[in-house]
Amino acid sequence: MAEPQIEVINEVERGRFRHVLFDFDGTVSLLREGWQRIMGPMMIEMICGDTTATPDIEKAVYDYIDESTGVQTIVQMAHLVEMVRQYGRVPPEQVLDTQGYKRIYNDRLMAPVRERIAKFEAGELTLEDVTLRGSLDFIKKLATRDGVMLYVFSGTDLADVRAEAATVGAAPYFKGGIWGALGSLEEYSKEKVLRELIETHDLRGTEVLVVGDGPVEIRNAKAHGCVALGVASDEAAGHGWNNDKRARLIDAGADILIPDFGEAHALERYLFPQ
Repeated sequence: MAEPQIEVINEVERGRFRHVLFDFDGTVSLLREGWQRIMGPMMIEMICGDTTATPDIEKAVYDYIDESTGVQTIVQMAHLVEMVRQYGRVPPEQVLDTQGYKRIYNDRLMAPVRERIAKFEAGELTLEDVTLRGSLDFIKKLATRDGVMLYVFSGTDLADVRAEAATVGAAPYFKGGIWGALGSLEEYSKEKVLRELIETHDLRGTEVLVVGDGPVEIRNAKAHGCVALGVASDEAAGHGWNNDKRARLIDAGADILIPDFGEAHALERYLFPQ
């Protein structure tokens, strides 16, 4: 018997959604698949300097990455600065600031991302290779519904998320806007976007659906009384459940869980019952 592809954790009011906010990386796009495998070693290297990493440092780094998935990179790098100072393995004068660490991380991350984009544009990778199963189909379905506005709010830098949304053909459907990280937490956060959207449109929480694979946006959704659809995606496969991610999304308060959007039609019917 096949595993259910829509898991209801909490029964919520459905059918009234007017605004749907999507995380992008790991929820729609797979262009940045594997970012954790780049950030983890980079953080450990920066913390340890010329010394040997210990299991407790490695665990602290990967636990933080898991819990902070969805937040802006600059926030993660600010935490890295704290960890470097906390462990004290690097001389104080060699400790970088958040922007310095972010540059190192982005330089390493963007090499495989640009390679994937080049392969996709050359026809060596298909749309199915660079997007989560069914995600574009689901987005298109919602975009055609009267009175429903779609948005992206991402922890990735604004210019990059807009470019990558255009690359995979998702950008035209997000009529509400595509938001991404700016220079500081004061300028942009997912919580700020959600709060201002609710205030601007005088919304009740159940009029807002938040869709994402990270605990950050799920916690933000629940803090504002919105409905949270957690995407426990196996990014490496492009479909199917990631059980570690599923557990984190449940802990964060997800109301509904899916592994991907392979059952886009059934998911739409569930969210918008007739």
